[in-house]
Amino acid sequence: MSDKKERPDNVAYKDGDGWVAGILPYGSNVGAPAIRPDDITSWKSQSVSKANRSMEAKFNELKEEYQKLVREYQWSELVYTSKFNFEPLIGETYHLYIGRDGNPFLSLISPSEWNMECIGSFTLNSDSKWIKI
Repeated sequence: MSDKKERPDNVAYKDGDGWVAGILPYGSNVGAPAIRPDDITSWKSQSVSKANRSMEAKFNELKEEYQKLVREYQWSELVYTSKFNFEPLIGETYHLYIGRDGNPFLSLISPSEWNMECIGSFTLNSDSKWIKI
């Protein structure tokens, strides 16, 4: 016979100073409750759905901001490439018309004062961008 104390096969032990069955953080015998991981499927599904909604909202916000920036750029480009013979002042309102030659021109005269095809009215802001009114 050996000098070692008999131990049952269905209990976890470690020889020496290690752990013994009574202080393990989990059951080590057949009668112990089963260790089952938490079912986090619904949590993952809800979290993914919430994250997707948040990112979609942010994407739509950025997309709208981008489209606004493109429109501002296009209006500014149109006004800057039009014909005018004066230096526009910041904050003043100017009117863009189609000339008889088909080219756009900028004027101080409002659409109610004459009969020309008006593209729109614009204000020059402090960033030198033309803002359509």
